[in-house]
Amino acid sequence: MTRGNQREVDRQRAQKRAEKHKKNVQKEKENIVLKKERDAEIMRQKQAAAMAKQQQGEKV
Repeated sequence: MTRGNQREVDRQRAQKRAEKHKKNVQKEKENIVLKKERDAEIMRQKQAAAMAKQQQGEKV
């Protein structure tokens, strides 16, 4: 039992690292969701523009 205190210190350090990692994962998930929403809106705009252009071509 010469490492009794060291084990406890290592457990505490590991727990802090795990909490930090958990926060980073949550931020990454939020960023991914925001990027998907932003990309979806851009695609909707492009589709609307393409449809408008297509309709303009049909009217002529």
